[in-house]
Amino acid sequence: MSIFTASKERITTGLALAIGVLIIGVIDNFFLMWLFLGVIYLLAFKEAMSLFDIKKRDLIYYAAGLWLIAAFYPYSDDLFVLAGVVYASAVAFNRELAWKNFFPFIYPTAGMLFIFSMYQEYGVISLLWLLVVVAMTDIGAYAVGKSIGKTPFSPTSPNKTMEGVVGGVVVATIGGMFVGLGIVDLGISFIISFMVSVGSIFGDLFESSLKRTAGVKDSGNILPGHGGVLDRIDGYLFGAIVMLVLLRGLV
Repeated sequence: MSIFTASKERITTGLALAIGVLIIGVIDNFFLMWLFLGVIYLLAFKEAMSLFDIKKRDLIYYAAGLWLIAAFYPYSDDLFVLAGVVYASAVAFNRELAWKNFFPFIYPTAGMLFIFSMYQEYGVISLLWLLVVVAMTDIGAYAVGKSIGKTPFSPTSPNKTMEGVVGGVVVATIGGMFVGLGIVDLGISFIISFMVSVGSIFGDLFESSLKRTAGVKDSGNILPGHGGVLDRIDGYLFGAIVMLVLLRGLV
């Protein structure tokens, strides 16, 4: 595949995703948002199982059940804690159960439940805020890193540079700060945008570490030119947790 073809494929997929997200955001229907995020969650859950080298395929049904409960339970992120208590109890009862099977119920489950909880509590504007901060972190880091990046950021992700990371955080903090004004005042918006941007950097780094351990380049191949679903949402999974915790604590 030529570089031109790969780039065309990546741009086409990216535009299709952006249009789809925009349409769902404009419609702003609870059931549609739950369904949309649920599809993303289950695809990401399946990819996480592969990265964690988990063979117990019926776990996907438990994940689907958990997301179904989230549609009716007002504090979706609490379900992650309850799932942990249930599995810990099961492990205590049956010592043959492997803790590794619970890993996908931590990642990506926690992040997706926090995203849905944020929508439940703060509306679609909070998801727009999250989207802008994480996207601008990625774009800023890429642009600055390619232009002046020289200092390696982490061995986990050799392509990332310290200059790129700093540039991405600065761009995302400034851009996201104005979107956040729809929910909070300027000072709080600045703090949350900054912290979410930093969180998204490490969300991306965490997924890179999983792929490195698994010996794969991408988490999947469902998105032409982009890889898997986890490759697209890794920053959001950490960023959403940071954003919701800070919104609850600072507002």
